[in-house]
Formats: sequence, C-alpha cells, structure tokens
Amino acid sequence: MHGVHLTRTTENVDEIEALAARLEPSGGGRVPVGRFLEDLRASGRRGRRAPLGRLLGRKVRRAFTWDAADRRDPLWWPQGISSSADASDSTDLVEGRRVLVVSWYAKADQGSRLTFVDLDTLRYRHVLLVVPKVADGAVHLEPLRVHAGGIVWRGPYVHVAATARGFVSVRLEDLMWAPVEGDSLFGYRYVLPVRFTHRAAADEGVERLRYSFLSLDRSTTPPGLLAGEYARRKQTRRFAHYPLDADTGLPVLDESGYARPAALDDTGLAGMQGAVTAGGGYHVTASHGPWTSGSLHVGAPGSFRRHRRALPMGPEDICWWPQDDLLWTVTEHPRRRWVVAVPRSSVPA
Repeated sequence: MHGVHLTRTTENVDEIEALAARLEPSGGGRVPVGRFLEDLRASGRRGRRAPLGRLLGRKVRRAFTWDAADRRDPLWWPQGISSSADASDSTDLVEGRRVLVVSWYAKADQGSRLTFVDLDTLRYRHVLLVVPKVADGAVHLEPLRVHAGGIVWRGPYVHVAATARGFVSVRLEDLMWAPVEGDSLFGYRYVLPVRFTHRAAADEGVERLRYSFLSLDRSTTPPGLLAGEYARRKQTRRFAHYPLDADTGLPVLDESGYARPAALDDTGLAGMQGAVTAGGGYHVTASHGPWTSGSLHVGAPGSFRRHRRALPMGPEDICWWPQDDLLWTVTEHPRRRWVVAVPRSSVPA
C-alpha cells in the first residue's frame, strides 16, 4: 500500500438525465461525437500552422496556433492535452478523424473547458465543463472550476486534473447542445457535465497527492493513468500510476471502493508541468517563464537528461501519439500560445 488513494463519488445520473430532458424541447440535448466533430468542419474556429524556428524550440517539428482571439485571450489559459490516440489501443482515430483535446482554465469565474481540434483541418470548438445540480425539481448548471492542468481521454471518458481535489471525469456520450442557456453559460453552446469526481484522499499520516497533471500510462498492459505533482521548494514531487479498467476507462477500485496506485514514486522534478511514459521512459516538461524556452527531461525518476530549449516558452501538459511517435504539448502564455509536436527519437535519454 502506498497511502494515497482516490474515492469515487456517486454517478450524476439523475442530474445529467434531467439536464438532457430540460434541453430537448428547445432542440438541444445530447449530440453524438461524430456529429459534433462534423460541426468543427462546418462552423468551428480555425487555427493556423505555425512556422518552425527557434522561438518554437529546437526539437519541434510540427506546430499550430489558435485563432487571433484565443491566442491573445487574457482570461482563458491552455493547460492539459490528450488525443484520439489515447482514447483507444486499436486505432488513433475517432469517427475517422485525428483529434487533439486541450483543457483550459479561466482566471475569473468561468470555470474550465475542453477544446477539440481536428488535426487535418485545424478546425476546433470549445466545450464548457459544467456541474449539474437539481434543486426544487429544476436542474441548474455551474461551471466546473478546476485548474485542469492535465487530461486523459480514455474510452468514453475524459479525466480532468483538479489538483488538491483529485480529478473529475466527463463522459463524451453526455456532450450536449444547449441552445437555451444564453448568458448563463457565457455564450457556450456545447457543454459536458461532470459524471464522477475522483476525490484525492490518503491514509492517516500520508500527505494527499496533488493531481497537477495527468497522462495515459503505457508502461503497463492495459494502459493506466499517470498522475504527477507540480512542485516548488520543499513540496513533494510524486508520480502515481493508477490501473484503469480496460473496458470502462475508469480507475480500478479495490474491495474497499478505493482506487489505489500500483506504484508511487517520489523522485520527480521541481517545476514539472506534465509527464508521460513512452518507449520505456518518462518525458517531462518544464517551463521557465513566459520569455525563456521550455525544457524536456527524458529518462527515469532520479536519472533524467535535460534537453534545454527543446520547447517553446510556457509548456504545460504532454501526451504521446505512438502511431507517429510524436510527443505533443501545449503552451499557455498569451501571444505565445502554440500546440507543438516533438519526435521522440530527437530527445534521447
């Protein structure tokens, strides 16, 4: 036993069904993922390819950026990244498309969101994450207010890091069009309600893990979930490896109803922004502020090789696309926001 664990809340079945029932009379409600991805092509925002150069980091081989408004927006900050390659072991496509998903948090009261990007067209659309609540027979929505520092798309679920709270899980089958919500949802028309919260917990005398970032852990079969801690000074800097159920994509629960890590390591790096396992080793991003290029650390806990200036300034979470052997990360600072890919072979341990 490693002391830290997660407890899963009751599934928000009634609240989500009430939300769908409220939206359907106005032409809203659940939207199949395939139809949503078609809407990216029809009316989504368009990103643009970014020219490669030193500004993007020495190891970057592919890059794009957001439209002008999202590049400059001082309210919303990109954080986590995952992909359709994480969603399944059998294919890197979802509904025939190669898709990246990026999480953002708002430096105000608007919560957090997911952005789905079609890699072939660079069309994308934001989806607001919401918490449905039923009171006095009516369903109400609140924005999900978490830092969203990392995400994992696995099976039908996207898991979203919530730092000291653990992480929340949304199910893509619950994606809804909300035509009647208006200003109460800050202009967003697509929403994803929280289905579970996986709450951070720990045994007596053990410090709870901070779920700063998440990634799919392919060091195990079937793949699991890797969670890690952003840390400065004397804070803990742990990695936790949680088994995921191969059928559901949710953390495996023990007889006590807890999800416990199969492994816990406390020799991570100070200032880790994201980490992923690929090809038998860890790949860890580190930011050095808004004006200095980021680093990529490769190796094993306690024995990392640092690749200086490998990434643009402000790198956050990281994911691995095994079919292309590319490491993808996203950067956060206004006017210096990119989504970039680095060939794994270019950053040896």
